Amino acid sequence: MSHYTSISPKDISTQEMQNYLLGGVAPRPIALASTIDLDGNYNLSPFSFFNAFGANPPTLVFSPARRLRDGTTKHTLENILAVPEVVINIPNYSMVQQLSLSSVEYGKGVDEFTKSGFTPIASTTIKPPRVAEAPVQYECKVQQVITLGNGAGAGHLVICEVQQIHILSSIVHNGIISQLELDAVARMGESWYVRCTADNMFQIPKPVSSMGVGVDYIPSFWLDKLTGNELGMLGNVEATTITTIEQNVELLKTEGWLETELTKRNFTSKDSILLIKEYLQNTQTILAWQVVLVTKNNKG
Repeated sequence: MSHYTSISPKDISTQEMQNYLLGGVAPRPIALASTIDLDGNYNLSPFSFFNAFGANPPTLVFSPARRLRDGTTKHTLENILAVPEVVINIPNYSMVQQLSLSSVEYGKGVDEFTKSGFTPIASTTIKPPRVAEAPVQYECKVQQVITLGNGAGAGHLVICEVQQIHILSSIVHNGIISQLELDAVARMGESWYVRCTADNMFQIPKPVSSMGVGVDYIPSFWLDKLTGNELGMLGNVEATTITTIEQNVELLKTEGWLETELTKRNFTSKDSILLIKEYLQNTQTILAWQVVLVTKNNKG
């Protein structure tokens, strides 16, 4: 039985609460927000309390929280309240060091584009400029700012409606942004970031157009022998597919299919679990289900 440390927000400082939020809610996408004040001064700052919240209307939300040290508001928020427009630029790995530099709390009116070395380019529907180096740029009108508190660390929910999108043409294929070519970065706790590359990304079939049979369909004998991810893979297979396998179970037994597969790997019949795990590791879920169902009664 796992042991958990239970914490009430009322019993810890705001700084400690912030640490637990940033360390646990991770990784988080980063919004590099460019804004403008009434005098035409640019401001640029990254925020990882950020995400997409709907496609109709296209809505992005981020939160420039009050500073922990003194509860003051950030220039991004002040600019948005004066000029309710923002470009949310999506950074990638090639610009992450400059991104970090842009988070330095320079004085009001100081242009973070100049300080960080980013290139401002004109937007087409709003006043704040875009970041030329960003592979994806969303020009937004601010629809609403919801104040979540007044003390240090309190957030301000900035709800934005996308007016125009600019995407680096080379990373768009058939109307889809290539996740490998985007080379995205995300924020974690403390000073940690993560880079989304081929060696740490993976795909899981979406159970949208089909309905998986569920973990409860798996014979109970296997439940404590497989990991949660392995059970989830088996449970994500359609009922119609399982029915087809069940109809062929006797044929598979007659042909000695399982024995042949075990012999190929020098496994004994008691090693059926290893065969299931091997198939699942190679995303061969149909073959894994065949082992499950062939051994349903004799348990392998």
